[in-house]
Amino acid sequence: MKIAVNGVERVVEFEPDTPLLWVIRDELKLKGTKFGCGKGLCGACTVHLNGDPIRSCITPVSAVENQNITTIEGIGSEESPHPLQASWVEFNVPQCGYCQSGQLMSASALLAKNANPTDADIDSAMSGNACRCGTYPRIKAAIHHAAENLKDS
Repeated sequence: MKIAVNGVERVVEFEPDTPLLWVIRDELKLKGTKFGCGKGLCGACTVHLNGDPIRSCITPVSAVENQNITTIEGIGSEESPHPLQASWVEFNVPQCGYCQSGQLMSASALLAKNANPTDADIDSAMSGNACRCGTYPRIKAAIHHAAENLKDS
């Protein structure tokens, strides 16, 4: 089946019910998307499907055929970080870092749809992403900061 990941069309051969997460990590060798709970509850595996955040651990690869997937590797790079990635560094968001790719994917989907989110908007958009280190206040501050930077650019 064909899927487009980070703007590159790929042909993958997997059982239709194989979770997208394993295609991304094992076949495509994109290791930024993490396995957390395997039940779609923690958000560590969040990627974008046509711009919307989804949990790749519970999404079968057959559900994304001929669609656009974006992983953390597709939103920015070390040389050219997404404004959220820059804010994450500036606000020292990560502690252990495990959940951060999923956090960034949910936050970037939010800002793509809402350039000026309120605290309630952020809480709602980020509610499916768990951070065991409890960096939620820094996450929220970094999202607000990135939104301001996006307005200025």
